[in-house]
Parts: sequence; structure tokens; C-alpha cells
Amino acid sequence: MDKLDRQILSHLLNNCRKSDRQIGNEIGISGVAVKSRIQKMIENKIIEKFALKIEPPVLGFSVLYFVVTGKEIDDIIQKIGLVGELFFVVPCVGGVTVCSIVVKENPTQKMELAKNLLRDIRVLSIFEAKNPEIRSDLTKTDIGIIDILLQDPRLKIEEIAEKSGFSTKTVARSLEKLQNDEAIQFTAIYNPKNMGEFIPFAILVGVKGDIKKTLAKLDKTFSGSFLQKPFVHMNQIVLFMYTDNIYKMDDLSAKVPHIEEILSVDLFIPKKITFQNKWVQNAIMMAKKSKKLHLMSEIHS
Repeated sequence: MDKLDRQILSHLLNNCRKSDRQIGNEIGISGVAVKSRIQKMIENKIIEKFALKIEPPVLGFSVLYFVVTGKEIDDIIQKIGLVGELFFVVPCVGGVTVCSIVVKENPTQKMELAKNLLRDIRVLSIFEAKNPEIRSDLTKTDIGIIDILLQDPRLKIEEIAEKSGFSTKTVARSLEKLQNDEAIQFTAIYNPKNMGEFIPFAILVGVKGDIKKTLAKLDKTFSGSFLQKPFVHMNQIVLFMYTDNIYKMDDLSAKVPHIEEILSVDLFIPKKITFQNKWVQNAIMMAKKSKKLHLMSEIHS
């Protein structure tokens, strides 16, 4: 994997629907070369699959995050799976695992139940992820298109139209809406172990002040090291970064606490990234049964 591969991967992580030609124009190579490099990254299992990542609040769910330590990952997953449906699992270097579940109601009660189930496991952190910026208004048409995109988020408009029965104009309008929705991400799942000299890592930043101003400061300082755009919770920011030198990683993470309004900093080096879509599929089945055209009023009732 070289610098151009890393740039292409970054584009795909932020929006995997970008065309090969568009990515090529932005990094200075041909679309044909981009397509060839993407195919090679797939063959070398750097890119495992393309994915549609939907933040659970869009479909009326709350999210509980867990940071635990220990080797019994399967046991941990089984226990939190009794509380809610699995969202993602990320085992990290050092025996730490970051995982999350989606729950339909009573997140505080579910959190206490999870704590009780994990009483024999060393839990570093449990918190509910909240993002007041999520303001989606999905229609049944959007839901139908999302259902198709879950299988392959890079499908062409004509292919989506054929599978859905909607016109290409309707599909194009819905796709534009979905791609502009901060809570819906057209992305890729990559294997950190296969990235060669590039080491991906994440920094979880706790913020005590204005999160937008803090994000702007972080972006100004670290944007050259971002693997993909940061993810924002109510009072937390996740920085997805990369380095070609483990000591540079330490230097980068050491700079974060010096920025104003930073409350806490935690560093994670992922070994594998797994997202689960079963909860989305179940939510879509429920949404399709709704008699309403716009779903938000019913989903959040």
C-alpha cells in the first residue's frame, strides 16, 4: 500500500459512492488507475467491503458504547447482546475492545443491566452516545433505497432503479438526500492489519466546551493526518487518523490535550473492524409496515 492507495482509501471511507474519475481528479491520477488500485486493495483484503453505516438515532434507536478489556471477546459480545442488538465490534491492540449495541427504549435502564451482566469483566467505560445534530426525515422511498444499498452501497442509479421499481430521477433525488445526511455514511470496511506501513488509529476526545469550536481547532491542527473525517457525539469527538511511524502516533496524541476545552484523550489502535446490519434490516422491516409517508414522527414516538 502506497501514498496514493491511502488517499484513495480515505476518499472511499468518507464517501464510497465517489466515482473513480472524481477521486482521480482530486488526487492527480486517471479514473482507470483509481479503479485498478481499488480492485487491488480488495484482492489484497485491505478493503473488506463497502458499507452503508447508519447512526441508530435516525431509525429511532439509542446507542450504548462499551470499552472493555480482556480476551473473552465472544463472552462480552454474548452478554451485551442480551441487552440490545450489536452495532459494531473493534478489538484493539493491548487487549481493549470497543463495541456498541443499539437499544429501542430505556437506554439508562439498559445501561445498568449491561453493567450488571459485565460485573465479572473489567469495564473501562460505558456511555450512551448522543448527537443533537441528527435531524433526519426519511420517507418510505428512502427506506426502500436504503434496503437495496445495504447490499452494495456503490450500485449505480440505474441498477437501484431497476431493483426498486422507482424512476432514476426519484433514486437520484433520494441518493442526494442520503449523502447529505450527516447520520448516514457511505463508507468502506478495511482491515488495519493489511495496510502495510500505514498504521490506523483513533483518538477519543472528551470535550467540556463548545464542541464545534473544538472540532475546528482539531481539524486545523490534525487534518493532514486524518484517515477519514471525525465523528462527533454530544460531548465527544472521535478522530480517525493514520501514521507511518508509531512514534509519530504518540507525538500526535500528545498534542491533543494542549487544545483548549479538551477534557480527556484516549488512544485506540484497531486490529479488526466489524459492523452489524441486522438491527438496520429489522428496523427497515418495521418502517415498511408503517402507513405514514414520513417516518420520523412514528419512529420517535
